[in-house]
Amino acid sequence: MLEILGIIAGNILSLPGILGLALGMTTRSFPLGCGMGAFIGMLSTLIFVGFGFAAIEPLELVIAVVIGIMAGALGTLIRRYGATV
Repeated sequence: MLEILGIIAGNILSLPGILGLALGMTTRSFPLGCGMGAFIGMLSTLIFVGFGFAAIEPLELVIAVVIGIMAGALGTLIRRYGATV
């Protein structure tokens, strides 16, 4: 259980969370923002395992993609509704 929580927290504070949020803020389209976040989640997992597809843990990949999608969606929401002051 602690390992899963560590993976989630690490992904939020790492590339999928921060870069997914930043890329989501560049667009007003939800599918595009979520797609860019998912791509960053997959790419960061590949970078951290050294581009060895045999070393990828499926749970880590799924968590990274989900965090990337959520961060991209949050960035898109900030772009759409946060600047209407």
